[in-house]
This record gives sequence, C-alpha cells and structure tokens, in this order.
Amino acid sequence: MKEMTATEVQQRLEAGEKLNLIDVREVAEVQAGHIPGIVNIPLGLLEFRMHELDKNTPYIMVCRSSARSGQATAFLAAQGYDVANMVGGMLAWEGQVE
Repeated sequence: MKEMTATEVQQRLEAGEKLNLIDVREVAEVQAGHIPGIVNIPLGLLEFRMHELDKNTPYIMVCRSSARSGQATAFLAAQGYDVANMVGGMLAWEGQVE
C-alpha cells in the first residue's frame, strides 16, 4: 500500500500542487475541521460512491488517525485506483484547517 506522511502532503499543497484528497471520516468529524479542498466520502459510503473517482487520477486518503483511510486505500487499490494513505491522519496534520 502506498503511503505519504502528513508533512509530505502539507509541503506539496504549500508548494501549490493540486492534490486530490478524499476524507473518509463521518460528516460531523469533517465539519469539525478538515484540510481545505478535500472531498468527503465517509468510509461506509465509499463502495457506493467510488464511481465518482477516476482510476487515472491519484488520490490521497485521509481520516483521523489513518486506520479508516488505510482500509479505504486498500479497498480502492484492489479496485484498480491510484491511491495513497496519509499516515497519521488529521492527528498528524499541522497545516491549514477549515
């Protein structure tokens, strides 16, 4: 499974790179604070909404601690998507939050 640290993600965003971040936490968790520009697809809905994602686009999966995003990464990778898990999740995130 591909992984990226929260610091790597933050540095790439701050360098102006356009990243496709999918936050798999529940809606209330995301409303409490999230990385600007994320798409929220709760883990329980991922299997029903994965048609919204493009297999040719790289995605970075995010959650609170990286457990749920790890599950999401493994699931989507098995379906042929280009995905990486943000290790440490929002607990490790030190960048901007909305």
